[in-house]
Amino acid sequence: MLRRSLFAAAAAPAILSRPAGATDGPVVVELFTSQSCSSCPPADALLGDLAARQPGVLALSFHVTYWDRLGWRDRFSLPEATERQQRYARSLGHGQLYTPQIVVQGRRDAVGSDRSAVLGGIAAAAPAPVAIGLAITDQGLRIDLPEGAGGGTVWLIGYDARHVTRIGGGENGGRTLSYTNVVRSIAPVGAWQGRPSRLTAPRPGGEHIAVLLQGADGAILGAARS
Repeated sequence: MLRRSLFAAAAAPAILSRPAGATDGPVVVELFTSQSCSSCPPADALLGDLAARQPGVLALSFHVTYWDRLGWRDRFSLPEATERQQRYARSLGHGQLYTPQIVVQGRRDAVGSDRSAVLGGIAAAAPAPVAIGLAITDQGLRIDLPEGAGGGTVWLIGYDARHVTRIGGGENGGRTLSYTNVVRSIAPVGAWQGRPSRLTAPRPGGEHIAVLLQGADGAILGAARS
């Protein structure tokens, strides 16, 4: 799989007005990885370090499917993760899929093991302009979005804090590897069009919950986590 030294920034996202009293949400860092990719373990370790040491970062590990045909099926791989990476390939403008890839705030990408590039991208990330309210109720989830300018899709993500897996084949065959904030489910649950709105949804699969508001250009406009 293509691996490259790149930190690309796409065109600037549309500017949205911040609602009164809004606070900055976490910077969203998405790693696209696979258990069969021999270049991925250092990126998996970096993501774990970010999750442990950077409280202002929401670090998520998306396991893609296209390595599954090469001797080992990643039990965390999701077609939705591959589709999400494909959308980023288009919105970031380079059209390429590679692992390990980290995408910061939906608008910049880097080789996932390149610590300096990833930390630089986090430091340069623009704050998300939309404050999202997330509450867990007896019926499921309640997601509140404020008034603002712009629009986007609301994504609901379920993830597990940590997994350790003995790899039985592929490029990492024989190794025991650990993974942090492994995404187990991702689905769109609604749209936001700049008006105050409330969405409800059942709890997703996974130990923890994240909600992302994402613009049509891929920019993360807001994020919240349980």
